[in-house]
Amino acid sequence: MTDPHHKKTCSHQHEHGHELDLHGACCGGETDFDPGRRSALDLLAKGGMAAMLAGMTGALPQMAQAQDDDVLRIGYLPITDATPLLVAHAKGYFEEEGVKAEKPTLIRGWSPLIEGFAAGKFNLVHFLKPIPVWMRYNNNFPVKVMAWAHTNGSALVVGRHTDIADFAGLGGKQVAVPFWYSMHNIVLQYALRAAGIKPVIKAQGEAIAPDECNLQVLPPPEMPPALAAKKIDAYIVAEPFNALGELKAGARMLRFTGDIWKNHPCCVVCMNEETTKAKPEWTQGVMNAVVKASIYASQNKEEVAELLSKDGAGYLPAPAAVVKRAMTLYADNPDYIESGAIKNEGEFLNGRIDFQPWPYPSATKLIVGAMNKTVVSGDTTFLDGLDPEFVANDLVDYNFVKNALEKYPEWKSDPSVSGGDPYTRTEILKL
Repeated sequence: MTDPHHKKTCSHQHEHGHELDLHGACCGGETDFDPGRRSALDLLAKGGMAAMLAGMTGALPQMAQAQDDDVLRIGYLPITDATPLLVAHAKGYFEEEGVKAEKPTLIRGWSPLIEGFAAGKFNLVHFLKPIPVWMRYNNNFPVKVMAWAHTNGSALVVGRHTDIADFAGLGGKQVAVPFWYSMHNIVLQYALRAAGIKPVIKAQGEAIAPDECNLQVLPPPEMPPALAAKKIDAYIVAEPFNALGELKAGARMLRFTGDIWKNHPCCVVCMNEETTKAKPEWTQGVMNAVVKASIYASQNKEEVAELLSKDGAGYLPAPAAVVKRAMTLYADNPDYIESGAIKNEGEFLNGRIDFQPWPYPSATKLIVGAMNKTVVSGDTTFLDGLDPEFVANDLVDYNFVKNALEKYPEWKSDPSVSGGDPYTRTEILKL
């Protein structure tokens, strides 16, 4: 275990849930969440993950013994955020590095993925950025962020039953976010404040003032059906749920998050720090393969979308048409430009989703700092005294990914990499 020099007594974390296919069903064929599972989701959303995982700790060794061999075991959620890990497996990049890799294991929620990683069932995963922050500083678990899995790749969509034309139009409306501590919630509230709208969290049935936007946590698979049923007015989430909402749930694109926060991170690649220290050569091979896969995905988005979809190798349950839209349809769509869903493309020059592995310290600092300004449900003790500079230096391992980037310098051609020094940047948020 690590000694991260920052100890808190409370935590927040949030469940992602099952992934949705075109017909509104989960990837396991379910159409509704189990009530007990929904209670777990509600608990997680309100900041109860610390208590929940504390209760599971005794069961973890029964689930899987920590693996001491050199076999790479990947756990992932079936979303585009996992692309580099999946491409590295599909293209044989791990084997090229002398790393034996099992077929990646599809996990339907963040909680079981965390369990599997903590138990040693998986030694390479992708997590939402706040998850490793929580694991390392609340639970003293030796997780390390090894790279970014992608940049951009999220958006805010609104229901066609609404007249919402801008963020000011979210006043008096119900909006779903996937997690309280997420890039999605941070960017949304930044835009709401700029529009003079107050983010609030009110119980169902409570009156919402015209200058208030009521937020609720909703698992991404439930977002498109909830929007189609007019139970919510908008949602902000990662792909492919925005593309799915556009195609099947009557969703209208309001704004891409990557057009507000230039080349923002969302999911990050994580490993156990003890593994990286015990097996540095093996770890370097793993990261070489991940970086090579990121470059390939950046340069071949349409092919990769087909490969990952259920019409290809089947890593993702969504059809190729949905995944391709989620990866490729952006500034070339005049409707997005005309509607204002994209306003800064000429300046930002990014894509709907991009694949750039370097974990910019400036973004980590922004996220940690912004968490304290973001309205959330639950105890915020976890964030008290959490220093952004310390987190940027302690949570992230820059060495392995930098070695891989220097081996494969083509990463600098990704649209999410700025000119000049590619290892430093200034964070830009612009409405």
